[in-house]
Amino acid sequence: MAFENLTEKLQNAFKRLRGKGRLKEEDVKEALKEVRMALLEADVNFKVAKQFTKSIEEKAVGNDILEGLNPAQMVVKLVNDELVSLMGDEGASLNFAPGKSVTTVMLCGLQGAGKTTTAVKLALKLKEKGKKSLIAACDVYRPAAIDQLKVVAKQAEVEVFSIDGSKDPVEIAKKAYEYAVSHGFTMLIIDTAGRLHIDESMMEELVKIRENVEILNTLLVVDAMTGQDAVNVAKEFDEKVGTTGVILTKLDGDARGGAALSVKAVVGKPILYSGVGEKLGDFDEFHPDRMASRILGMGDVLSLIEKAERNLEISEEESKEIVRKAGKGKFDFNDYLMSLEQMKKMGGLTSILSMLPGLGMKLPDIESQIDEKKLSHTAAIVHSMTPEERANPKLLNPRRKHRIAKGAGLDISEVNRFIKQFEQSQKMMKQFGGKRGRGFPFGGMGGGMPF
Repeated sequence: MAFENLTEKLQNAFKRLRGKGRLKEEDVKEALKEVRMALLEADVNFKVAKQFTKSIEEKAVGNDILEGLNPAQMVVKLVNDELVSLMGDEGASLNFAPGKSVTTVMLCGLQGAGKTTTAVKLALKLKEKGKKSLIAACDVYRPAAIDQLKVVAKQAEVEVFSIDGSKDPVEIAKKAYEYAVSHGFTMLIIDTAGRLHIDESMMEELVKIRENVEILNTLLVVDAMTGQDAVNVAKEFDEKVGTTGVILTKLDGDARGGAALSVKAVVGKPILYSGVGEKLGDFDEFHPDRMASRILGMGDVLSLIEKAERNLEISEEESKEIVRKAGKGKFDFNDYLMSLEQMKKMGGLTSILSMLPGLGMKLPDIESQIDEKKLSHTAAIVHSMTPEERANPKLLNPRRKHRIAKGAGLDISEVNRFIKQFEQSQKMMKQFGGKRGRGFPFGGMGGGMPF
C-alpha cells in the first residue's frame, strides 16, 4: 500500500519527540530533518520537501509549541496541517456546465496509466451521484482498445459511443457530444489515446478535440507507481494542453506516494480522484485531509464508512438479525462466512485496520500478528462443513472434525484450534449482549471481530 514506508518513518521521528518532556529548537530541527528524508525517500519533489519542512520549522520554532504541555503532539498537528495544505486544503471536484445539459470530461495521459478503466470507474462514480454518463471511445490506435472499453463498460452498465471504422478521434468526440445531448446524458467522458511517451502528435490531437468540443474538465490520468515521473508528466501535459485536475491510479500498489504529495505543489492542479484497486468500485474522491490522516497513521473513519456503504451487500434487517443472534450466543458458521466475504470486499482485515483511529499508528506491530492466509484456511474449514454443521456448531464431534480437516486439506489441530476460538468468540459476543447497533461482527482470526 502506498505511503507505508513514509508512515513508518514519520512515526519513528515523532516517537523520538514523544520521549522528551520539553522540546528544544534543536529537537524540532532534528525531527524535521528526518521528516524531510522520509519525504525524499517517498519520491517527493526535492523543492517541495524542502519548503514543507521549512514552513513547519517557521511555525514551530520560537512559538508556543516549545512551551506547550504536549509539544510532540503539536509537531504532529503542524505536519498534518502542512500535508493537507500541500495536497490542496479542500477536496476539489469536477466543473459542471451551468445551463447546459451535458458536462464534458476529457481523460488524457500516457499509455498504461489506466485511462480506459478509469473512464468506466469515473462513470460509475458519477452514476452513484445520479449522473448519466456516455463514454466516447477515442483511442483509435491501440489494438482492441475500443473492445476493451466496451467489455469493462458493460460490467458497469455504462454506454459507450464509437464509430466503426473511424480513425478520426475528433469526429468521434463531436458525434458523441451530439449523441449525448439528444439522448439525455448529463456527462460525456472522452477516453483519448495514450502514447508510451509524450509526443507532438498526441498533444495536437488533444488540442483539436478541445477546439471542436467544449471541454470543461481535462483530467490527466497518471500512474502513482511511476513516482516523481508522474509529476513531470503532469507538468508537461499542463503546459502543452492545459489540465484542470489529476486522477492518480494504482495508489493501492507499492507506490511510494511522492506523486500525491508533489503534484499539486509543482503543477498547481488538484487531485480529484484516486484509483485504489482493480475492481470498478475501487475509485475514490481524493480528500487531502483524509489522506494526511492516513499518512500519519491516524486512521480514516469517513472513508471506511463510505467503503462499507459501497461494498457491503447486507440489508439492515440481516444486520440486525446477526447482531441479535450474536447477543444470544447463536452466531454460527454461516454468519462467520458471510462476515469474511464482506470483509474481503472491503479490502481485507489489514485495509480495515489501517483506517481505524489509533490502530494505524500501531499497524506494523498488528500486521505481524495477522496472517491473511489463516483467514482463507478458516474459510476452507467452514466450506468443508455440511449445512447442518454450519448452522449448529455443537454437532462437531471428533469424527466430523477429521472429515472436515481432510476436506479442507488441513491438519486436524488447525481445525480444532479454529473451532475452539470460534466457541470463545461466541461466548464473548453473548457477554456484549449484542449491543452493537447498526453493523455486524467481522470474521477475525478465529471468531467474530466486532467493528
